[in-house]
Amino acid sequence: MWLATDFQQKVIHYYRQHGRKHLPWQGTKDPYRIWLSEIMLQQTQVTTVIPYYENFLQRFPTIIDLAEATSDEVMHLWSGLGYYSRARNLHQAAKMVVEEFNGHFPQNPAEIETLPGVGRSTAGAIAAFAFDEPSAILDGNVKRVLARCYGIDGWAGKSSVLKALWLRAEENTPKKDTAQYNQAMMDLGAVVCTRTKPKCNQCPLSEQCYALQHDQVAQLPGKKPKKTRPKRSVYWLICLENAQVILHKRPPSGIWGGLWCFPEMEQSVEEPIHEQKLDSFIHKFSHYDLEVQPLLVKKLPNTGIMEPNEFNHFALDFLLKKTQQKTAEIGLPTPVSKVLASLDSQSLKT
Repeated sequence: MWLATDFQQKVIHYYRQHGRKHLPWQGTKDPYRIWLSEIMLQQTQVTTVIPYYENFLQRFPTIIDLAEATSDEVMHLWSGLGYYSRARNLHQAAKMVVEEFNGHFPQNPAEIETLPGVGRSTAGAIAAFAFDEPSAILDGNVKRVLARCYGIDGWAGKSSVLKALWLRAEENTPKKDTAQYNQAMMDLGAVVCTRTKPKCNQCPLSEQCYALQHDQVAQLPGKKPKKTRPKRSVYWLICLENAQVILHKRPPSGIWGGLWCFPEMEQSVEEPIHEQKLDSFIHKFSHYDLEVQPLLVKKLPNTGIMEPNEFNHFALDFLLKKTQQKTAEIGLPTPVSKVLASLDSQSLKT
């Protein structure tokens, strides 16, 4: 059985020898930059995050700049990164820091956790990296390392399993060099103790790893119970006039909340009158599949449009970034951008 001190020493030694030290958000104690990176890295790979992180900081170099931005400006820079509730929460949290903490990022993990979109692990990471607090973390990578090292079976979404993982995380987190230890744990999970084909021969914890010693690396951690994925089928109504397209802004909460999309109707209703069907496709969310049939229409129907909110006309060339026109930036989901790209603004002028 592991002694916590032995575990800590091996992990910190790994960081000093092999840990990642040159990512854009490393080498800083600025809590705004650390918080931004932690939110962007939730369920998203490092290589995907880097350009978004850099563009975001160029536009909003301080938390006050972010708090003063419009929701459209924030969602525009987040477009394509997915999990858009992160961007909405980020914006709300920036406003909260300005209004309730006088623009100073809170240092206590409990206070950090009061910010929208910040959970226990993210709060611990920010506190450790920005303020040298001895705070434990438990992201997906760390869960995998601990589950394999200690033989903690079961899906981490189950409360008893999560409790056992947090217990190990808290016990093993050192009072000194916490930031190095936490970074190393994330690095081990991301680079060495990967979900498939882990590099056990490179792992500093392999000698006493329960999963490796008991030939259970493939079985640990336990997987989420499989469920039949639900599917929704919708029409997207593409109404073009004089090379302009009608989009509507989704309500602030829910899927693609705050983003601009095509007006949408459930396919369970009668198919709207249309001029042309574009290629249908399926977009996969984390918890369901969205089957989309785009339709070119001359006008929008009077009834049946889902969540009608704010409608506006946008020049197609502007949406496709073919013009330098100074128009307010807007956030577009990736599937909407792809459908727009398939439209030829010249041939579809009416």
